[in-house]
Amino acid sequence: MAIYRFRVTFEDYEDVYREIDMPSKSTFLDLHQAIQQSTGYDSDRSSSFFVSNDQWKKGTEIAYLPNARKVDQGILIMENIRLSKFIDDPHQKFYYIYNFDRPYDFHVELIKILKEEDGVSYPYMSKLVGQAPRNLASAHIPVATDEDDDEDDVLVDETEYGVDEEEDFDLFDDEEEESEENSKKSDGFDEY
Repeated sequence: MAIYRFRVTFEDYEDVYREIDMPSKSTFLDLHQAIQQSTGYDSDRSSSFFVSNDQWKKGTEIAYLPNARKVDQGILIMENIRLSKFIDDPHQKFYYIYNFDRPYDFHVELIKILKEEDGVSYPYMSKLVGQAPRNLASAHIPVATDEDDDEDDVLVDETEYGVDEEEDFDLFDDEEEESEENSKKSDGFDEY
């Protein structure tokens, strides 16, 4: 059986990438889960692969947990589509968007086609470079409560921190006036 080796790179963090070996009979859902396992993110998020060209232009979409509108339009579903169905090129590319709520964009490129090795369990991570950025979806962000609203708002004296809007604008006016006076005095020759 053929084994596809994919290089998976974060679009915004090119120094962070994974190389993942997948059997050709695997589905896009298998690849989705392997990518998320390698990053430590929750694989149960709405995501999509897009068949791409060399310029990463998005083509056919293959989705996981699509919304109702996409389902009505007959979108391809990851668990139903084998990788081999969309491998037309020895360097096939897929644009991959993970978690549409707080998305991360990936470039997924086929870099080698190998033979299956005995004793290797697939999917197999052949290379892991860099640490995946912190997943914002799992970040704990404090939420304001009603108790927070009860606290008295403290007014800050703007001059306490050296900010006095009237004074700041006056400075700009003075500079403009000086600039105008200097341009009137100038006879067209630079002074040295």
